[in-house]
Amino acid sequence: MAKIADIIKYEGDNSTFVWKHPCEDFNTTTQLIVHESQEAILFLNGQALDLFGPGRHTLETQNIPLLRRVINIPTGGESAFHCEIYFINKTEQMAIRWGTDSKVQYVEPTYKFPISIGASGEMSLSVDDSRKLLVKLVGTERTFDRQQLTTYFRSILMTKVKTYIAQTMRTNAINIFEIDEQLEAFSTDIGNRLVPDFLDYGVQLRRFYVTTIVKPDGDPQYEKFKELHFRQYADIAEAQLQQRVGIIEQQTEAQKMVIESQAIAQKRVQEGYTYQQERGFDVAEKAAQNEGVGEFSNMGIGLGMMTGVGGTVGGMVGGAVADSFAGITTPTQPSTTGNKFCDQCGAELTPGAAFCDECGAPQVPSDTCSKCGFKFIKPGKFCPKCGAKREG
Repeated sequence: MAKIADIIKYEGDNSTFVWKHPCEDFNTTTQLIVHESQEAILFLNGQALDLFGPGRHTLETQNIPLLRRVINIPTGGESAFHCEIYFINKTEQMAIRWGTDSKVQYVEPTYKFPISIGASGEMSLSVDDSRKLLVKLVGTERTFDRQQLTTYFRSILMTKVKTYIAQTMRTNAINIFEIDEQLEAFSTDIGNRLVPDFLDYGVQLRRFYVTTIVKPDGDPQYEKFKELHFRQYADIAEAQLQQRVGIIEQQTEAQKMVIESQAIAQKRVQEGYTYQQERGFDVAEKAAQNEGVGEFSNMGIGLGMMTGVGGTVGGMVGGAVADSFAGITTPTQPSTTGNKFCDQCGAELTPGAAFCDECGAPQVPSDTCSKCGFKFIKPGKFCPKCGAKREG
């Protein structure tokens, strides 16, 4: 004869979702102990009756109202009845691996080309409705662990997950080349779509993670669009870099000019002259390099330009230039000594000759007007008789 149980409890391993107690004969005073992370369901003739939560329960008709309706348990003394007790583990079962058994095919939403990808990750499950889980999945099994649960849901995952991946990629316009930075939102969206599918069997999908996306690396079409995608960012980055380099070079050149100007200004202070005086020195140097009056006249340089040259050096330079201009504007009486040359051919003339020995051109004395023959008695630019411009 089977032993009639006195205490019923389960303290097995935590990976088991459902465990059936081996004893099926109970006294009316048998103690049922249910831990905080468990629930217990009493079955009679294959029918789920009462559900017991955490705590200590006495199995008697006063505490089992549904059982009291089904069978008549005698009172006054210990009597036995035949039932089954299932313990359901309510803890969250974490790190349950999942993965697609084949590639998911869809049209990439950004570049509109067909692509095939795979996906894998982890999920965590817990029992939401013990009665529904026992009726729909467990049946008469004595144990039901996480491996069996994963096997039962594998077909659902393979069908639903692949469909939801394609829908999520299209709905959210997720770029295949940028999906790694959106895995969190991607996982949340697919997990939310899967929740009702698990609840139909009394199981709650607590967490769902997509940890890996298997891309078609090496596929020519995929590689072409991959290069196109990353090239556009590289070109933008290069243009921005060149722009920054140009700005830095301009700033550097401007700063260099400022430093050089400050150095020159400091040099002037140390040597005791101003910018205006320095420009006067440059003018004097230019004047010394010129050989003829014409260059000074064309440059429009006059004595007034030298008035800005101050100090002893400025006065000396200004005086020298002034003397040069005085010599230019006031020609001296032509010297009667020295050789003379023909104005037409440049040949040397015989002293006192009226015509050139070489070309026969008439030679007018420099002290006589070539137009009216008036003989000049003092230096000047025009003939005092006819007003003609004097030669030489």
